[in-house]
Amino acid sequence: MSAIVKAAHEGAWFKLWGVKVAAVISNKPQASGLKWLQEHAEFSNIKTQVLDHTLFESREAFDQSLMAQIDVHDPELVVLAGFMRILTPAFVAHYQGRLINIHPSLLPAFAGLNTHQRAIDAGAKFAGATVHQVSVEVDQGQILAQAVVPVLEGDTAETLAARVLTQEHLILPSAVAGFFKSQAVPHPTR
Repeated sequence: MSAIVKAAHEGAWFKLWGVKVAAVISNKPQASGLKWLQEHAEFSNIKTQVLDHTLFESREAFDQSLMAQIDVHDPELVVLAGFMRILTPAFVAHYQGRLINIHPSLLPAFAGLNTHQRAIDAGAKFAGATVHQVSVEVDQGQILAQAVVPVLEGDTAETLAARVLTQEHLILPSAVAGFFKSQAVPHPTR
């Protein structure tokens, strides 16, 4: 999330495409992204909200409430940055074509959880991260971008995760920018 906010600011996305990060909504009150925004007053224009999923009686009820909160901002794109919940088919359908996620593996390999340890256990020579469109099937949507890192001898899940995270911070903002570049209306030449 912080990488996207910084890239939008430094890349002048609003000036280029009229794009801004409007809101950050977290299902966890202690999310590091919320804390980061509190510590960076220059981004105080970004609205924040916590919608604690543990307070809802069902996944469907949470997703309906989350959709209502997101829709207040009328987003062109919804980015799942560190959001670790499986979304209902109704939620995915509501944002079809404008809902992206980042996953810490080279999809289609190692979809789901514990990706780094699974890559090490499988003897993978390479790991990485994937930005993809969200589909009803977990981690199966169209791949938009990938970054590759080597799995080094002696790697632990933690050391591999740290190297992958540096690449996530590069490819997710790049994929978001790519989405808006592809949506931009070309200026007629004179």
